[in-house]
Amino acid sequence: MDDDGRVLADVVHHLVCPVCGADLALVDRGLRCPSGHTFDIARQGYANLLPGNARPGTADTPEMVRAREAFLTAGHFAALADNLARDVGCAEPSFVLDAGAGTGYYLKPILDRSPEAVGLALDISKHAARRAARAHPRAGAVVADLWRPLPLRDGTADVVVNVFAPRNAAEFHRVLRDDGFLFTVTPSPRHLGPLVEPLGLLSVDERKTERTDAALAGYFKLDSRRQVDTETDLTHDEVATLVAMGPSAHHVPPGLLRERLTRLPDPVRVPLSFVLSGYRRLE
Repeated sequence: MDDDGRVLADVVHHLVCPVCGADLALVDRGLRCPSGHTFDIARQGYANLLPGNARPGTADTPEMVRAREAFLTAGHFAALADNLARDVGCAEPSFVLDAGAGTGYYLKPILDRSPEAVGLALDISKHAARRAARAHPRAGAVVADLWRPLPLRDGTADVVVNVFAPRNAAEFHRVLRDDGFLFTVTPSPRHLGPLVEPLGLLSVDERKTERTDAALAGYFKLDSRRQVDTETDLTHDEVATLVAMGPSAHHVPPGLLRERLTRLPDPVRVPLSFVLSGYRRLE
C-alpha cells in the first residue's frame, strides 16, 4: 500500500460511510462501502467524508491553519498537551478519536504516550486535515462535520478528545465504548487576560465550564477536572499569530490588530489558562 493509504490503514475498520452507514474499506486510492459509495484519499493522506450536501461553513482557512501550526510548534501550549496526553494515557486506550483535531498537535503526544493506540484526527477543515494526516505514524485524518452523524461505528472509540472544538454529546456518546472517556479542554476566564480588552478579542464566558457540563448532561458524568495554568512572554508578532489562529481572527482585522498592539509592551506577559475535564460515558 502507498503512503496515501498507509495513514488510514490502521483506523479504517472504525469508519462507516457517511451516506449509508455501512462499513468502509480501503480500495485502491480510496475508501469504499458495499453500496459503492467511494471517497478519495488525497495525496496528503486524508479522506474527505463530508456528504455531498455538506458545507464547510466556519472551517479553518489556510491562513488560520498556518498560524496555528506556527504558534503551537513554538511550544506555547506544550504544558496543556503534556497534561492531556497524561490523562488520556491513564485510560490505556487502543483507539483515540480527536474530534475537532486541527493540525493534530494534541493527538501526537497522546499517541506518543500510548504506544499501543491508534488515533483518528477529525476536522471540518481540509487544510487542517492535510497536516493532521502527517502528525503521527499511527494516526489517520478525516474531514467531517462534528454537528452531523460522525462517520464512525457505534462503540468503537476508547477515548474521545475535544480541544477548543464543538461538542456533539449524542454522537460522542454513540461512538464511545460503554466504559469510554471524553476529555475536553476549554479556556478559563483567565486565558489571555491582558490581551482581551486592549485588542478587542472575544472574551471567555465566566460560566463556560458550567455550560459545558450542562451540554454533556444525560450522556456523560464528570470524572475529573483541573486547571492548567502557565505564563509566557509573547512578542507582538507572536500575539498576531495567536489571534490569527482562533475565532478572534474573524472579528479583528490584521491592520487594526497591529495598531492596537503598539499600545502594549513588546514582549507582553500573557497568562495561558485552560480547564481540562474528564467525563465517563453514561449507560
